[in-house]
Amino acid sequence: MSANPANATADVLEPATAAESIVNGVNVTGLFQTVDAVKANPVVAKFRFDVKNEWLDGPHNRSIINGFHGATQDIERPQSFLLHADEHPILLGRDQGPNAGEYLLHALAACVTSTLIYHAAARGIVVEAVESRVEGDVDLRGFLGLDENVRNGFQNIRMSFDIAADVSDRELQELAKLGPTFSPVLDTLTKGVPVTVQAQRMSQKQAGNELKEKR
Repeated sequence: MSANPANATADVLEPATAAESIVNGVNVTGLFQTVDAVKANPVVAKFRFDVKNEWLDGPHNRSIINGFHGATQDIERPQSFLLHADEHPILLGRDQGPNAGEYLLHALAACVTSTLIYHAAARGIVVEAVESRVEGDVDLRGFLGLDENVRNGFQNIRMSFDIAADVSDRELQELAKLGPTFSPVLDTLTKGVPVTVQAQRMSQKQAGNELKEKR
């Protein structure tokens, strides 16, 4: 591992060595080096993620996820992730992927779970298993523009966790709170974030290439 705080975050992505402490699959040695790096240079903590999305047909669209910026550098993954989104036929889709709301619930579950695991590892708490269920209620009258008093998005979201760990009942509840307390996605959903939207006309050449790819 690098002794340079500016490089510690990049180093934590490397496979752990025998001398490093691993808890819940997390390189705790690297985690604390990352914390020290951020304390020494807060710019290291700044990350920017992005997704490129394209419409395919009907409600079917797909996103490509690859690089991101973090730890003062641009990072490219060895391969891209391709995520398809669609709707069930009852919502006039062809069911070629989860819908956007289901992806949102997945993002929430994934973030809260990962956050719980990271913070438990930092505290030396060994977690044997975590399972969760996330449900969200939507009233389509908002999306369809039928009732301005009905919001477009989820009205309620409920999370339930089953956790296996050798801790007391009180400690289990404290452990379960770590995820919601520090989760970036839960924070974004519950506290809101500014979203800016802009549009520009697609060039004829670009539009032609997009059409060829769909055929």
